[in-house]
Amino acid sequence: MRIDIWSDIVCPWCSIGRRRLEQAIEVVRAEDGDGADGVEVVWRSFQLDPDAPVPPAETTVEALGRRYAAGPAQVAAMVGQVRDLAAQEGLTHRPEEAPHVNSHDAHRLLHLAREIGGSSLQARLVEALMAAYHADARDVSDHDVLTEVAVGAGLPADRVGAVLAGEEYADAVAADIARARSYGATGVPFVVVADRYGVAGAQPVEAFADAIRRGLADGA
Repeated sequence: MRIDIWSDIVCPWCSIGRRRLEQAIEVVRAEDGDGADGVEVVWRSFQLDPDAPVPPAETTVEALGRRYAAGPAQVAAMVGQVRDLAAQEGLTHRPEEAPHVNSHDAHRLLHLAREIGGSSLQARLVEALMAAYHADARDVSDHDVLTEVAVGAGLPADRVGAVLAGEEYADAVAADIARARSYGATGVPFVVVADRYGVAGAQPVEAFADAIRRGLADGA
């Protein structure tokens, strides 16, 4: 059974949703033994701000303040809430230091990872990219950073360099975003289980687990 998850590397809620989805798969696996062993998670591209400049011109906190016309206290409360929720999931987020970046090239590398190494390599790269951005506050639009992270996750350096030097997989990124729009998704994370059951947002573990159970019950 396939689970498609639309996310943006730089989205903190996607980082939290990723962890909760992983936990949900483990919950169902514990219930059903081998029943969830055939679950494949496919990461789909989405960009919350496709117009973000390269290189970045401001921090995430500054971008949020500008977007919502919010003062420093309001922004601090917003990012503090998300940071605390991430910590509850065992994740480190540093929004005050993280740059507001364009994630397009990172998404292209995720398509490369799936093509050459399947869902397992793609998952490793997702985890590595999210850690680089949210925990280490690195610029994941910078090609040197992307190369380091991707090669460290197991991608071949020559293919990473070739992809970053051109526009390979740009069409795949656009197709993912268009498909999400066709489902009515306006934000991420957005999860579709077995092409049937949608879960919008970083829902609690049980919400993801319930969708997985239904998909498995359908014999997907």
